[in-house]
Amino acid sequence: MLVRPIYLDCHATTPMDQRVLDAMLPYFTQYFGNASSITHQYGWEAEAATKKAREILAEAIYSSPEEIIFTSGATEANNLAIKGVAESYFNKGRHIITVQTEHRAVLDPCQYLESLGFEISYLPVQADGLIDLNLLDKTIRPDTILVSVMAANNEIGVIQPLAEIGAICRRHEVLFHSDAAQAIGKIPLNIEQMNLDLVSLTAHKIYGPKGIGALYVRRRHKKVRLAAQIQGGGQERGLRSGTLATPNIVGFAKAVEIGIKQMSEETQRILLLQTTLWNKLSQLEGVHLNGHPNQRLAGNLNVSIEGVNGSALLLGLQSVVAVSSGSACSTTSTAPSHVLTALGHSKALAYASLRFGIGRFNTLDEIEQVAESAIATIQSLRQANVSASLGKT
Repeated sequence: MLVRPIYLDCHATTPMDQRVLDAMLPYFTQYFGNASSITHQYGWEAEAATKKAREILAEAIYSSPEEIIFTSGATEANNLAIKGVAESYFNKGRHIITVQTEHRAVLDPCQYLESLGFEISYLPVQADGLIDLNLLDKTIRPDTILVSVMAANNEIGVIQPLAEIGAICRRHEVLFHSDAAQAIGKIPLNIEQMNLDLVSLTAHKIYGPKGIGALYVRRRHKKVRLAAQIQGGGQERGLRSGTLATPNIVGFAKAVEIGIKQMSEETQRILLLQTTLWNKLSQLEGVHLNGHPNQRLAGNLNVSIEGVNGSALLLGLQSVVAVSSGSACSTTSTAPSHVLTALGHSKALAYASLRFGIGRFNTLDEIEQVAESAIATIQSLRQANVSASLGKT
């Protein structure tokens, strides 16, 4: 029997929770109707399921159900938010602010808008990965129409101070968007307390299905205008045409429901595993923690390791642990992580980095196995480098 490596890449994707799959299955077989078919029972069943799911998601972030727009994932939600605002508010201004460490699903739409004449300010981050709030405040201009800052970073797990950012945006009357793909179901999100106008969500980072996400679009107090990026059947209040994927929507809601219910207990358990792994790895010299030591996702441990080749390190660990050196959503890139270079790391140190994503189904025994293997691999590679250096002299 093939022994698979231990999975510690939960920021790339997560295994589906069996409870989520059980909730989804009837909507592939028995309740297979189209939620837009309003003339018969099959459609009513699907519509009722999507309505309930919308209510669960809205409750999770303290919004109202009509403010939830289903998408194919957070990438589409980010595109709809950023491009949709740009198209709707360009008469007011063409300046957008984001952060250098954002996911490519935010950075690439911003770069696309630059090609259309928009001006984008890319805020730097401090050494711990957090933005400078004073710099944000100073960067906002009369023609600024949007600020986009992710809730929790997909590589280094840093949690940005959304409430403080939201307060600055509200004072300047600028729209505030956050990519919360890594945050939903893991940390509390309250759109009112955080003054959020747009929030991108996804299911597959919280033990739900791939191919489903959502965008929260504020409709209360000050309604956000948004230009649709997909035209067709007019679903989702005309903002996102296309047949609703009822099984995935049901699974998304179930995953969020479980995450919210278990958040406190699960965070404590996963944090113990993360702390255990870090305590073991940090016994080695030249191992650096990337990102804020405390203001980070419980399951994230991103480290840079001196004296080793990044590719050799990943290869050495491949049979033991499934782990990443950066974002799995930009695998075509051979450049060092833009997140780690934004922290001030050299290219060599950025290359020699590991992102451990610890999740719901990992155990203490697995963490100890990974730590032992990682330490042995690092020591072996360092010794090989020393031997190679001696051989040249």
